[in-house]
Amino acid sequence: MAVSILSAPRAPRYSSAVKTSLGFLAVAVICLLFADISVTTLDPWSEMKRMAWGALTPDFAAVSGIGLVIVQTIAFALSGVALGAVGGFLLSQVFHLGPVRWVCASARAIHELFWALIFLQILGLSPLTGVLAIAIPYAGICAKVYAETLEEAELPALRSLPKGTGIISAFFFARLPDVWVHLKTYTSYRFECGLRSATVLGFVGLPTLGFHLETAFSEGNYSEAAALLIIFYVLIATLRYWMRPKLVGFYLLAAPFLLGGGQAIELGNIVRFLTVDIVPSPLRQGGLLDGQTWSNMGDWAWTMLVDQALLGMIGTLLLTQIALVATGVLALVLFPLVSQKFFGPAGRTVGHVFLVVLRSTPEFILAYIFLQLWGPSMLPAIVALSLHNGAIIGHLVGRFSDEVRLRPDSPRGLNLYGFEIVPRIYGQFLAFLFYRWEVIMRETAILGILGIATLGFYIDSALSDIRLDRAMILIVVTAILNMGIDALSRRIRSRLHLSTQAGRA
Repeated sequence: MAVSILSAPRAPRYSSAVKTSLGFLAVAVICLLFADISVTTLDPWSEMKRMAWGALTPDFAAVSGIGLVIVQTIAFALSGVALGAVGGFLLSQVFHLGPVRWVCASARAIHELFWALIFLQILGLSPLTGVLAIAIPYAGICAKVYAETLEEAELPALRSLPKGTGIISAFFFARLPDVWVHLKTYTSYRFECGLRSATVLGFVGLPTLGFHLETAFSEGNYSEAAALLIIFYVLIATLRYWMRPKLVGFYLLAAPFLLGGGQAIELGNIVRFLTVDIVPSPLRQGGLLDGQTWSNMGDWAWTMLVDQALLGMIGTLLLTQIALVATGVLALVLFPLVSQKFFGPAGRTVGHVFLVVLRSTPEFILAYIFLQLWGPSMLPAIVALSLHNGAIIGHLVGRFSDEVRLRPDSPRGLNLYGFEIVPRIYGQFLAFLFYRWEVIMRETAILGILGIATLGFYIDSALSDIRLDRAMILIVVTAILNMGIDALSRRIRSRLHLSTQAGRA
C-alpha cells in the first residue's frame, strides 16, 4: 500500500529525528562492545566456497519428489492464516477493550516457533501444532491492524444511512465495504508471511520446506539446499498467479486434508501440561500451605531470574539494538536501488529482484546459513536480521521516495541523495524502522534456538531438558520484553510525530 506524503501526519523536525537516530547509534556502538561477534569455525572461507558453488549448481534432481512438501507448506500457511484472520477480525470488533488489547499483544509478542515448541509438548508432531503456531500470533497481529484500519478509515457512507439503522447492518453495509480492499490486501500480505512461517516450522520437525532445508544444510548438501531455496523464491514470486481470488475458497476447503498425518492427540497430555508440567517444580513437590514450599519457590524464581532470564534478556537486548541500527543503515543504502529518483527501469528491476530475495528469505534461515560459516556467535544473527529487515524497509522507503516532488534545479547523484531525498523521507524511514523494532525483537529471541545467546537459547535448553515450567516462565519474560519494546516504540513515534501508517504499509 503506497503511503502518500500529503496524507501523512505532521512531519517531525529533521534535526529531532537525526538526534534520536544518533542516540540509537550510540547505544548500538556500546552494545557492540559487549556483544560476541567472534568467528568460531575453523575454515569459514572453505565453507563459504562450498556454499557459493552449491548456489551456482543447484541440484533439482535431488528434490524431484518435493511436490507434496510444497503442497503441505502452502496448506499449513493457508490454514494458519485463515484461522488467524478470522480470529483477528472477530477480535478487532472489541479491540478497544483493554483486556482484548493485552491478550492480542501477548499473542503476537511470542514468535511462531515458540508457539510451535509449546504445542509440540501438548499435541505432539501433529498438523494442529503447525496450524495453531501460525494462527495464534497472526490473530493478534490481524486484530490490531484490522481495528486500526476500521478506526481510521473515512466512512462517508455511515452519514447517509437512515436513522435507526442497526449496528450490524451499518457495519456490513457501510463500514466493511469501505475498508474491504485494505483488509483484503493486508490479509494477502499476511499469507505471504505465513508461507515463510510455515517454511521455518519445518526446523522443528513439521513436514514443510524448512525440514528438508535443515536436512540439506546439516548434511552439507548445498546444491540441494540451493534448489530448495530457489523453489521457495519461485513459490513467493508466483503467488499472484496461483493464489487467485476465485480459487481461494477451493484452497481453503482442500487445505485441511493436505496437511499430512501425525501422531494422535491425547487428552491426557493436554491435562498433564496444564496441571503439572508448567507448574513451577517447588509447587509440585510441596504443599501450597507449607512455608518451606514458598521459600523454595522464591529460591527457584531468583535462580531463574539471575541465571537464565536476566542473561537471556541482556543478550536479546544487545542483539536487538545492534540489529535495529544495522537494519536502518542498510535500508538507507538499499532504497535507491528501487527508487525512480536514482535508477531507470532496468536498474530498478535488478534492485527489486535483489530486495525480493533478501526479504523473502526468512531471517531464521539466513541466520542458519551464516551460522554454518561463522559459528554460533551474534554475528550470523546481526547479518541475517539486518539483511532481511533492511530489505523490507528499503523497499518501502524506495516506494515512498518516488512520491517526493523535486524542483527543476534539484541536484543529482550523491547531492540529490544526501540533501534532497534523505531529509524529506527521513521521518517516514524512522516510522518504518521503529515499527519494525518489535518484530526484530521477536526474531532476535527466536534465533537463540540456533545456539545464539538470547532468550530463545535458554527456552530451547529448558525444553530439551523437559523442564517445561522453566520454559514457560522464559517465554512469558520474552513476551513482556517484546511488549515493552512495542510500547516504547509507540511513544517515540508519537513524540517525533511519525506516521501512524507505517505498520499497514
